[in-house]
Amino acid sequence: MSQPDEDLDLDAEEQALAASAGGAAQASWEAPAGFRSGFACFVGRPNAGKSTLTNAIVGEKIAITSSKPQTTRRIIRGIVNRPEAQLVLVDTPGLHRPRTLLGERLNDMVYETWSSVDVIGVCLPCNQRIGPGDEFLLKEISELPRRPKLVALATKTDLVSRERIGQHLVKIASMEEQLGLHWEAIVPVSALTDDQVDIVVEELVGLLPAGPVLFPDDEVTDEPIDTRIAELIREAALEGVSDELPHSIAVIIDEMRPREDRPADKPMMDVFASIIVERDSQKAIVIGRKGQMIREIGTKAREELEKATGQKVFLELIVKVQKDWKNDQVFLKQIGLAGGG
Repeated sequence: MSQPDEDLDLDAEEQALAASAGGAAQASWEAPAGFRSGFACFVGRPNAGKSTLTNAIVGEKIAITSSKPQTTRRIIRGIVNRPEAQLVLVDTPGLHRPRTLLGERLNDMVYETWSSVDVIGVCLPCNQRIGPGDEFLLKEISELPRRPKLVALATKTDLVSRERIGQHLVKIASMEEQLGLHWEAIVPVSALTDDQVDIVVEELVGLLPAGPVLFPDDEVTDEPIDTRIAELIREAALEGVSDELPHSIAVIIDEMRPREDRPADKPMMDVFASIIVERDSQKAIVIGRKGQMIREIGTKAREELEKATGQKVFLELIVKVQKDWKNDQVFLKQIGLAGGG
């Protein structure tokens, strides 16, 4: 990806990253002199606030959130438009020790993204001690062939005292010498209360290279609507299930169509989706006693779908068993995790 003092043309890496989002960079839109554009992503341990911060900055829910580890499975791009810049936030899966083909695919996505973005925001939540997991992530980033600029983000400031925030910031600053890295900035932030979210954006934008407009300025994400809908259903399914089950849940949109004969000012969408699990015992859990769990999932998902689409939604869910789907190359390709980058 181009550096700040290079010309305004997209280089090969930036073209590839934007084009993989659906061809949005095939042609650039006119940008004023001094315009900046580029890519940033957030990294951190599970539940460090990465997806929540992405949603807060974009101003719309584009990434699903959950306390369950490895919730994010896709590279999701949120687009932040400013008069002087366009910041593309890339929400990636968390790095973990892979035990399945799915795990390998997710880790490949992470490393490819880290090597392609201009800036990485390292999320270090104030309510957790900095530990080996954080140091491992930073070590992996330091060994990349091309090292992005780093911004330290002391997330979840709303959960701790001012004294604790101060101690945490001192510890973050000491990591420069300890790990041999350089922070471009250290920013305390709370995505939940919107405290200093604007400062995070300013810091990220200031580190972007000069470049063209990469996406139309009325877009907030390049993710297809059916993919967003599938992810919102999966988010609803993650709630209330055991810690093991989330990794075995996938969602496929079987059909999605506008309801016919509806007034123009009262549109409605019909969505038919399948929740995929690996075993019959998991199917029973997702359905629940007398269908209670699947009804709750449907209710939660429908509320989020109506917010995302701005219209009424009829949602029909069924649960299917696809044995060992996390190691099934054909199925992974079907849900958009073909790998091979």
